[in-house]
Amino acid sequence: MASPSKPRKRRGRIASALLAVDAWLDSSLYEISFKAREFWEAATIFSRRFRLHGWRRSIIEVLSEGFTMGAGGFVVLLALAMPAFQITASDWRGQGDFAVTFLDRYGNEIGQRGIIQRDSVPVDEMPDHVIKAVLATEDRRFFDHYGIDILGLSRAIFENVRANSVVQGGSSITQQLAKNLFLSNERTLERKIKEAFLSLWLEANLSKKEILQLYLDRAYMGGGTFGIEAAADFYFGKSVKDLNLAEAAMLAGLFKAPTKYAPHINLPAARARANVVLSNLVDAGFMTEGQVLQARLHPADVVDRGEQKSPDYFLDWAFDEVKKIAKPGQHSLVAHTTFDANIQKAAEESVEFHLRQFGKEYNVTEGAVVVIETNGAVRAIVGGRDYGTSQFNRATKALRQTGSSFKPYVYATAMEHGFTPDSVVSGGPISWGSWSPHNYNGGSAGNVTLITAIAKSINTVPVRLAKDYLGVGPIKAMAESMGVESPLESHKTMVLGTSGMTVMDQATGYSVFAQNGFVGSRHGITQLVTRTGEVVYDWAKDAPPPHRVLSEQALKYMNTMLAAVPAIGTARRAQLPNIVVAGKTGTTQSYRDAWFVGFTGNYTAAVWLGNDDFTATNKMTGGTLPAMVWQRLMVYAHQNIDLKPIPGIEHPWVDPEVAAKAEEAAKKEADAAAAQAEAERPPVLSSRTTQTLREMTKLFEAAHVLDAPAPRETLSAL
Repeated sequence: MASPSKPRKRRGRIASALLAVDAWLDSSLYEISFKAREFWEAATIFSRRFRLHGWRRSIIEVLSEGFTMGAGGFVVLLALAMPAFQITASDWRGQGDFAVTFLDRYGNEIGQRGIIQRDSVPVDEMPDHVIKAVLATEDRRFFDHYGIDILGLSRAIFENVRANSVVQGGSSITQQLAKNLFLSNERTLERKIKEAFLSLWLEANLSKKEILQLYLDRAYMGGGTFGIEAAADFYFGKSVKDLNLAEAAMLAGLFKAPTKYAPHINLPAARARANVVLSNLVDAGFMTEGQVLQARLHPADVVDRGEQKSPDYFLDWAFDEVKKIAKPGQHSLVAHTTFDANIQKAAEESVEFHLRQFGKEYNVTEGAVVVIETNGAVRAIVGGRDYGTSQFNRATKALRQTGSSFKPYVYATAMEHGFTPDSVVSGGPISWGSWSPHNYNGGSAGNVTLITAIAKSINTVPVRLAKDYLGVGPIKAMAESMGVESPLESHKTMVLGTSGMTVMDQATGYSVFAQNGFVGSRHGITQLVTRTGEVVYDWAKDAPPPHRVLSEQALKYMNTMLAAVPAIGTARRAQLPNIVVAGKTGTTQSYRDAWFVGFTGNYTAAVWLGNDDFTATNKMTGGTLPAMVWQRLMVYAHQNIDLKPIPGIEHPWVDPEVAAKAEEAAKKEADAAAAQAEAERPPVLSSRTTQTLREMTKLFEAAHVLDAPAPRETLSAL
């Protein structure tokens, strides 16, 4: 049996060991704390040697805060630029070996796209005066800066301020290349930030020679040409290697404003611009006045190409379509397109006419149009006012809020869920969570039929349909099934058009109403043919067949409702003489975007007007300028053609009875508005007050001029 003293001794040893550990920890922590205080005191005493007072301390404080804010700003700028860097992960350096010649619907050549590598002349093989002319005008310090020329930018700002106008640009060649390769021409701060970061990225990944080569090969030079070699051939019928100084100066003047100074359109302006380039050569010290004198005395002549404009926005879109449908190895092609030069010209003229006439009044600067024939053929694309100024295609790439022009997708969903144009829905106030949308005039509509709601563009009705009957999901699915490719938000505000959509999407979606409820017929390429004549693609045979997305009954209901919008609703300015028109207006918050998308039995056209920088217009609605642009274009498009009826509407021409009812409804509405205005007028003056005012008037007329005191009797009478 074990002795009881042994466990006690073991427990005593353990307790002693634990006490020793505890004592060691206490002493160690004390020593560490003591040493830390000792170190901190020493560090504090040492740092006092560098403590500043007075004005020196103020300078350090300012610099410290500046570095802190600068670091924070750099992080913010980098975060904004990150989306742009994602583009650089693609094969951006590859120019592609597509070489496509485009023909219009009648077989006439309208342009080319694609860069053939053998047509790219190396910078080393270009004449010295060509390179100097470009650098003197575009970026004199190109070989001295790292993507962003601070000195050049400062000089440009100074010259612009002194001239009180924009006479010099501050963007370097690297910045312009970054914009051409990766970005759009939208004038936003975000785009400029991305441009700056991408310029630094290009400088880090490419040599100066490579940057200059890409810039000279990719820049738009007017006349539908890209790159200086193609421009030399188009304007002078020769290679860039053979250009003289006068010709080089004329080409160098095209980079910033190729449409404005295109010599085949405006030779005097091109020669004046070339003379500015020659002066730039002298100012930059690249040449002497004697060296450029001969070029001044003998300006360049150009090959006569006529004044026909190249449909560049359409060609850009059609080129993308070719790359989607062309098979591997088939890159040298002739593309037969659906393009109609006459409709294109009418669309461009209508946009420009109205923007020149009313642009300042409405504070609007840009527009876009897409015209689709009822068979799905895209006949015209206006991507902006001036392709030379901006190659950004606002018709196919710009995502703009649609406002009320999105409502037909909501009503189409409702028609498929059992509603009819005569269904009555409350147009009174509604709240959906924290969202309480209002009608345009701010009032309550009461109980209204759906045909009245869409004609008068009442906001609360489609919101109520989505909230109480349909849900957002089916509405989004309907829009996508009708050909909308733009990403739509699944948010409740979507029903009032807060999602961004392209003009092409709008034209495609509305064309379903004109094409008897079918989708899938939109196309811009009818045939692709090799240079040897082999047909490698035929839309009629190779494209998937169209399919129905709207039932016949829903289609009939929708077209009846949409035809009421120009007749008695918000789009009366879109009415065509004796032709039935259907469509919908759209106006977004703060009047940033205005739309009219409409159709007849022959054509569908979508019109957008707004500003690139998203600034508000001067209360422009879709029923004003966009409807007027649409109407002027469509009057021309419907000349000398066989009119087709809108599906669900018996005749393509306006029924006199319907026109009379519409006129009567408009008169009633005008009378009601006049009655309301009359009711709001202040009550008339009493007869006694009127008589008193008349007597006062007579006294004032009889009063003397105030160059002497008034007669006492006059004052006493008053």
